[in-house]
Amino acid sequence: MSHTFLRKDDPAIESFQGMFLKVRRALGTNAFGLNEIRLPPGQEGREHDERETGHEEVYVVLGGGGAFTIAGEVVEVGEGDYLRVAPDATRQVKAGEEGLRFIAIGAQPKASFDGRETL
Repeated sequence: MSHTFLRKDDPAIESFQGMFLKVRRALGTNAFGLNEIRLPPGQEGREHDERETGHEEVYVVLGGGGAFTIAGEVVEVGEGDYLRVAPDATRQVKAGEEGLRFIAIGAQPKASFDGRETL
């Protein structure tokens, strides 16, 4: 098959407590991790790092706002923002008053990017 299409409520997307959605598995990709996180107002994620997996993570904020604490530094985020976190940095997220919805993309860094240089 040349593509996989999912709607936001597709039953193939595994969900943990309606907040952590495993999109990668449902799409069938294995090049990178891809999850959607939906946090209600004031909800905190667990503090962790990615030393074990070696994954660099990028967060893309889809809606709402909140803050990530990265290695002790608070980074406020809002809709449309992007944040990259190194594998060895601790991170913890907390949703703001409107809640927070974001995509988490993770993979092991490579020595050089192998994508195309032009659009």
